Amino acid sequence: MADQYKTIEAPASAKFTEKMSRFLSFIHPVNNAEQARALVKEYTAKYHDSRHVCWAYMLGPERKEWQLTDNGEPSGTAGRPILGQINSATLTDVIIIVVRYFGGIKLGTPGLIAAYKEAARLAIENASVVERFDMATVTVTFPYEAMNSVMKLAKQPGIKITSQEFDNMCRMSMEIRKDHSPALLQRLNDLDYVSAEA
Repeated sequence: MADQYKTIEAPASAKFTEKMSRFLSFIHPVNNAEQARALVKEYTAKYHDSRHVCWAYMLGPERKEWQLTDNGEPSGTAGRPILGQINSATLTDVIIIVVRYFGGIKLGTPGLIAAYKEAARLAIENASVVERFDMATVTVTFPYEAMNSVMKLAKQPGIKITSQEFDNMCRMSMEIRKDHSPALLQRLNDLDYVSAEA
């Protein structure tokens, strides 16, 4: 479904060791770039004694907003493999942060890519993946007399009323799956004296 996407329910973490370098990976659900950056700040402060704190995030049901960083690792060896794992799992609204403690043995470019990839994969594996729907808000304005007709439509399965004001002119907002909203709008606007918009 076009309006369906996968994310995670709650934070999860994993540990991975490669040639004495320790990789701690953390995955969090996030709603926006500000939340993602706040988590980066938090982990950077918490693990200030580590060699690198690398990360990548993906946002939005269309999976178009993303960012990554290698945080001092050779270009393309950390952020990209982390993002690659988010893409492999077709997840969005998540950030994966991987903290590296250097163990004294250099891993080289292929080794680093493999290690960051594995650390990110393990964090995803430990997370609970859920399917969500991209939602739309429909706002409807109607006279009191049209209340019964509007309520009949608003009480259908899959529709959640988020706000309502009843007066001479009534106003109601409801949440519905994005791909179901055109049909609801059509049915509401077909009612007499009713005006609906998304």
